[in-house]
Amino acid sequence: MRTRTLTRGPELTELGLGAAQLGNLARETSDTDAQGAVDAAWDSGVRYFDTAPHYGLGLSERRLGAALARRPRAEYTVSTKVGRLLVPSPGTAHRQDDGGFVVPATHRRDWDFSRDGILRSLEGSLTRLGLDHVDVVYLHDPDDHWHEASTTGVDTLVELRDQGVVKAVGAGMNQAAMLAEFVRRSDVDVVMVAGRHTLLDQSARDELLPLAQERGVGVVAAAVYNSGLLAADRPPSDATYDYLPASGELIARAGALADACERHGVTLPEAAVAYPLRHPAVVSVVLGARDARQSRTNAERLAARVPDALWAELADPGLVPAAPGTPSDPGERS
Repeated sequence: MRTRTLTRGPELTELGLGAAQLGNLARETSDTDAQGAVDAAWDSGVRYFDTAPHYGLGLSERRLGAALARRPRAEYTVSTKVGRLLVPSPGTAHRQDDGGFVVPATHRRDWDFSRDGILRSLEGSLTRLGLDHVDVVYLHDPDDHWHEASTTGVDTLVELRDQGVVKAVGAGMNQAAMLAEFVRRSDVDVVMVAGRHTLLDQSARDELLPLAQERGVGVVAAAVYNSGLLAADRPPSDATYDYLPASGELIARAGALADACERHGVTLPEAAVAYPLRHPAVVSVVLGARDARQSRTNAERLAARVPDALWAELADPGLVPAAPGTPSDPGERS
């Protein structure tokens, strides 16, 4: 699998495995299926794995660490996140977590972008992963915590990078505007943008992508299916968009995209995976997987050849603007 290297930091495979599902996102996943998802991703050439304490109150990190335990540490890249500190909560352990994951509420998530909070969070992540280091650390969803995240948060991560504790630092969010501010004002190496550089939402193109390209900051594209609407060959009537029921207008737009894809012999999900990588600032696309079959499907979608004629057709009616600096042939991607 092709790789892209951060200006300052590790090498990332063009496809990364997002491990939220390993934390029982929305429904339960077995230990066996979680192991299978990681093994199949590895067999497909994936060497970049992303997780967070938030995912299943640490379950994702524990499962990912166990699945990677027998792999040579120098051969893969792991990113995790800080900002939601897991604090034991025995009084709620009898209840189910209310953060979107099917796990007991044994801990609570405390927002904390202080130096102490970040150090404690990273220490906990390393314990759960069973690793002595992670390669990339992101500030996780600091939407309502700009001041602390952009000062003590970034400063602490930069300190850890300069000490050699981690290789690269940045922020991961579901919006592009604040990520652009991190790129503009902070010494970050990489940002993860979820759902804002997709076939249906190009808002990252307005400022974040050109700024990242100018500053040499890598962009990891996540949630490229916009939580479901772009995940099927034909968008179903009950599809979700950004975790809410999709509007009729959005379903119609996705249907028009699917029509165009079919005319060029590719599927809508294949185009959804290929589109972010056409921008030179993007270094990886992270896709979630719950089992081995989904991991194999992710790799197959990445490998699909999407003809330039499709992008030209989509750009003509203005469905998907052409990315600046896009190579004329997708096979020319570095």
